[in-house]
Amino acid sequence: MKNPYLPYPVRIEEIVVETDDRNLRTFKLRFLNKEHEEAFRYMPGQFAEISVPGKGEVPIGIASSPTEKGFLLFTINKAGYVTTHLHNMKEGDIIGVRGPSGRPYPWDRMEGKNIVIIGGGFAFTTLRSSIIYMLHPENRKKFGKITVVYGARRPGLLLYKDELWKWEKRDDIEMHITVDATDDPNWKYNIGFVPQITEKKIKSAENSIAIVCGPPIMIRFTQPVLEKIGFSPENIILSLEMRMKCGIGMCGRCNIGHKFVCKDGPVFSLAELRELPSEY
Repeated sequence: MKNPYLPYPVRIEEIVVETDDRNLRTFKLRFLNKEHEEAFRYMPGQFAEISVPGKGEVPIGIASSPTEKGFLLFTINKAGYVTTHLHNMKEGDIIGVRGPSGRPYPWDRMEGKNIVIIGGGFAFTTLRSSIIYMLHPENRKKFGKITVVYGARRPGLLLYKDELWKWEKRDDIEMHITVDATDDPNWKYNIGFVPQITEKKIKSAENSIAIVCGPPIMIRFTQPVLEKIGFSPENIILSLEMRMKCGIGMCGRCNIGHKFVCKDGPVFSLAELRELPSEY
């Protein structure tokens, strides 16, 4: 039986600076061992622990899709001791990946539905995974209309810009990109907070499920907008990342009542969260 605390060794194949403040970088990782790659089976919405030998580990949402074979993607914000060391590493360096962990989005229940994806800031990682997964030729027919509302404070903080522009040109996904504010005269997309753009662009909740991932303030103000549109609490799916540490429900740092975000989540419906203490 595999030791759940033992990470798989992976090589950093590529590092992409995503934002103009250089605080967000996407790491493309390849397993050193094919057996480890085959054992690491995941679905969009899950996360993994990224470890730097001798420094520690951090839980990060998986940005790649299981339909993208041979590598993993993680977009990492430079925010602390371990993430700073990760940002200082170079292509070719060896780090560890432990997981996958957590509960993914409810893909079985989402089949046959229209999907509304709402993301803010650097929390767009698992949503990127979800979009790639749904747009894959073998999966696209399983879902109805796909609508995305994604925002950042300014254009330079948007993630995956090349992919955003490519998705916008497709006819099988509807993109609504927004920023809080900009003085760029060439900006041709929306200006406004994500909840405002959601209320403006999403007109119906019929046969639809909404998945939301972003900073807590964005989630808090998006919930009532979705309910006003007509989404039931069961069909509003949220992804939380509250105080996660061990990733397997052992350390007790991420509990909300009797639930653990890392083990019972990080994906919860709004209906599930309303049965728990209001800590999210």
